Amino acid sequence: MVTDPIADYLTRIRNGIMAKHRVVEVPSSNLKKRITEILYEKGYILNYKFEDDTFPANIKIALKYHPVTKVSAISNLSRASRPGLRHYVGSEELPRVLNGLGIAIISTSKGVMTDKEAKKEHVGGEVLCYVS
Repeated sequence: MVTDPIADYLTRIRNGIMAKHRVVEVPSSNLKKRITEILYEKGYILNYKFEDDTFPANIKIALKYHPVTKVSAISNLSRASRPGLRHYVGSEELPRVLNGLGIAIISTSKGVMTDKEAKKEHVGGEVLCYVS
């Protein structure tokens, strides 16, 4: 039994990157689906596929690497909030990752979004993870 499914999701992606895998499979949830969509929109992953017809439902994530140097598009993927210590921020103190080059994924009252989108919407929330 996994006590922190988001940390498990991030760890599976990190392990796939370290092992130079092309595709990583993770168990699905609505929150993980939204995080996957954000990673795709921001160009950190190549593609994804939601397999809702299988049991348990899975997400297949195609990892993105540079074609020549084979370096991953994701250099750092870390969990900010955890079950024992939640990390909440207001709209004025949203974190900047790599001086604006990375993203922080925030769970807000208006849904899961990046730090830049949350700043535009003037909402704060729980910082889920940092991606750079």
